[in-house]
Amino acid sequence: MTDAAPSASTPGLPDAPTTSPLATRFRGFLPVVVDVETGGFDWNRHALLEIAVVPVDIDENGLLVPGKTASAHVIPAPGLDIDPKSLEITGIVLDHPFRFAKEERAALDHVFAPVREALRRHGCQRAILVGHNAHFDLNFLNAAVARTGHKRNPFHPFSVFDTVTLAGVAYGQTVLARAAAAAGIEWDANEAHSAVYDTERTAELFCQIVNAWPAPMPGVAPLARAPASR
Repeated sequence: MTDAAPSASTPGLPDAPTTSPLATRFRGFLPVVVDVETGGFDWNRHALLEIAVVPVDIDENGLLVPGKTASAHVIPAPGLDIDPKSLEITGIVLDHPFRFAKEERAALDHVFAPVREALRRHGCQRAILVGHNAHFDLNFLNAAVARTGHKRNPFHPFSVFDTVTLAGVAYGQTVLARAAAAAGIEWDANEAHSAVYDTERTAELFCQIVNAWPAPMPGVAPLARAPASR
């Protein structure tokens, strides 16, 4: 098993002073929640249509909180397929006049910029993708990075934090809507399957689980623990 240690050699990312508990809480990784909406399930064949990211932040009480959302609608890359059934699920209208979609490279630049800023601010070396069924999102992200020849991808290429697993342990639920309900997070089924909405709810879920977790092992910088809800 390859050790997924972060590296200071993240392309284009200057060293930053360690000023935040997040710099050491996850071994130099900064959790960044990602959700993608796509034209199907095959990341090599189906188009990326929408992407949203939420870097995790920390508040004045030492609790993890969702940071600022960045998102982009994406123009389907040439030669890739779109399954009409996927559009029925997501509600995406490709030719909607207010979609304002970006070319794939520009969309990546747009969502990577706040991630890189958060890495510098917290003194972290690399982003680690947080997602619900996280490898689905990571595979589509990596495929887009490869297609565009992007050299400044801030994310670890294979390590993730998956809220399916975390919510299963914490609440006994693996479906995002049910996990959110179990966690007391408001869920609007009419807004689901939007990259922005799903990312923001997943970010709330991840932060709530981590904040409620027992103190980490000795040698790991502790974060504050959320008070029990009951």
